[in-house]
Amino acid sequence: MTLFVSEPPREYLSRPPAVVDSSVLAAFVFGEPESTLAEARMHSYALHAPALLPFEIANVAASKLRRRVFSAEVLAERLEGFDFTTITLASIPPAGMFSLAQRYALSAYDASYLWLAVALKAPLITFDGKLAEAATDCLAGLPPVGKSN
Repeated sequence: MTLFVSEPPREYLSRPPAVVDSSVLAAFVFGEPESTLAEARMHSYALHAPALLPFEIANVAASKLRRRVFSAEVLAERLEGFDFTTITLASIPPAGMFSLAQRYALSAYDASYLWLAVALKAPLITFDGKLAEAATDCLAGLPPVGKSN
């Protein structure tokens, strides 16, 4: 007998979650060279971020405008051209964010990405060394898969 296995295309298969922060997304939105490095690591994940992500990206655009990196028209086009719907945005509880910000001396914004990574038990993808160090420490303390505290 012959066994047949019919599978959907790869893009329809379940992908594990990963949390992506604004430093990485800004590289994509604004066409920075680092975006190719990040893309190689992100393509196999279903991306998640705190709901504040679009605000942070708009803030990066405002900063780039003040530094005259791009014109307002170019920045607006890039913001409009990026599909934020490919990223699942989540609300983060302020108390959890505050606790992690305090523990790791992070901004509340950065702590929100860390909180989400811990909640999802997912990798955190960032260009921010301090946030990456906090994530490495915090995620290492999670119980092994299949076990709970």
